[in-house]
Amino acid sequence: MSELVARTGRQLQRYKDGCRLVAGCIPFRYINRVENDTGTYEKVVEVLMINSTSGPNLVFPKGGWENDETVEQAAVREAVEEAGVRGDLVHFLGYYSFKSKTLQDEFCPEGLCKAAMFALLVKEELQFWPEQSTRQRSWLIIPEAMERCRHQWMRKALEEGFLKWQDDILKEENHLISSDLSPEQD
Repeated sequence: MSELVARTGRQLQRYKDGCRLVAGCIPFRYINRVENDTGTYEKVVEVLMINSTSGPNLVFPKGGWENDETVEQAAVREAVEEAGVRGDLVHFLGYYSFKSKTLQDEFCPEGLCKAAMFALLVKEELQFWPEQSTRQRSWLIIPEAMERCRHQWMRKALEEGFLKWQDDILKEENHLISSDLSPEQD
């Protein structure tokens, strides 16, 4: 049984300009895979997705950003509540707008939402978490995640936010490696 309890209700929910403010993350980890031909290891990124409670396919953890927390705290809380993972927020991916068909209320009658999304490097997978009775976790490589992602705005966060950031990291690592291998100038 989980000692953690998921927040519910809209009493503390943040709104701005007719939009419900949301915080979420793309949980990820690095794994080493053996390349078949050479026997060498390749570093691969996997992202963690969870089943949607309102339809088919998978989503990233996200939920309402509340008045008593920072946007970063809200993103971390959602990762624990929905996906049962803890980790470090390592990069802000951007803001993504979407329309919710199920979360319309007096402050947001059209269901407009604005999500702040982060990359979360997973350090711990919890055995028990608040929404484990309704959520299943799936670790996927990026092409699988793109294919199985339920919402277009989440695919955009994965492709334009997360993948761009990962490419920038790889370019920087390759630049550092090539700098180390360059002959020294006198």
